Amino acid sequence: MSLPTIDHRDEVYEDPLDLMNEIESLKKEKDATLLAHFYIDGEIQEIADFTGDSLKLARDAVNVKTSTIVFCGVHFMAESTKILSPEKTVLLPDLTAGCSLADSCQYGDLDQFQKQLRAEGRDFETVAYINTSARVK
Repeated sequence: MSLPTIDHRDEVYEDPLDLMNEIESLKKEKDATLLAHFYIDGEIQEIADFTGDSLKLARDAVNVKTSTIVFCGVHFMAESTKILSPEKTVLLPDLTAGCSLADSCQYGDLDQFQKQLRAEGRDFETVAYINTSARVK
C-alpha cells in the first residue's frame, strides 16, 4: 500500500511556538486532523488532536470528521489508519519513519513460508500483530 506524498518545506523555526501556530493554521486550512504517537516530540503531541499508541490512534481515526488525517508515526500506523478509514486522505510526514518490528516480517518471506506449509498439507490461518505492514495484515 502506498500513501500519497506532498512536498515539504525545510524551513527552520527559531521558536517552536511559530511552528506550532503554523501547524494549527494548516490543520484548519487543509481540513486535517493530526494524530501523534506517544514517541513523537512533545510539542507535536500538544497540538495533536489525538495521541496514543498505534491501536488507539487507528481506532480514533475512524471517528475523525476531517477529510485528511496527518499521522505522526511510522508507516504501518498510517497504513492501518487508511485501512480503517479508506475514504480519508492519510498523510505520513516522515516517509523514512520505520519500525524494526514491522520490518522484521516482510510480506515476501511470509508468503513463501505460507506456501511451503500449505505444500506440506498444513491447513492454517495467519494472525498478524498490528505492528505489521498492510500487506502482511
